[in-house]
Amino acid sequence: MKIMNCPLNGPRNISEFIHGGELKPMPNPTTCSDREWADYVFYSDNTAGVITEWWMHVASSYWFLAERHTVTDEILRTFDPQEIFQERIEFAVEEKRS
Repeated sequence: MKIMNCPLNGPRNISEFIHGGELKPMPNPTTCSDREWADYVFYSDNTAGVITEWWMHVASSYWFLAERHTVTDEILRTFDPQEIFQERIEFAVEEKRS
């Protein structure tokens, strides 16, 4: 049984988690091209080595980050996103046209 340490809930069976993808810089959604946005949303670098990824503990809906070695599948550490992100990004909502 593989165990992952959730920063909020402690050690849990890996089956309690969902992989959310690689952490990568987000382009400005108001100025980037459709291609740049699609690259951000749908594509990953698929790097062999240590990467930082989004994970969610399903039972608590808690999103966090994990450093994982993609070749050995070893989870090196897990941590709260507040270690990296200091402020929330708000997206502008377009008004519906009648």
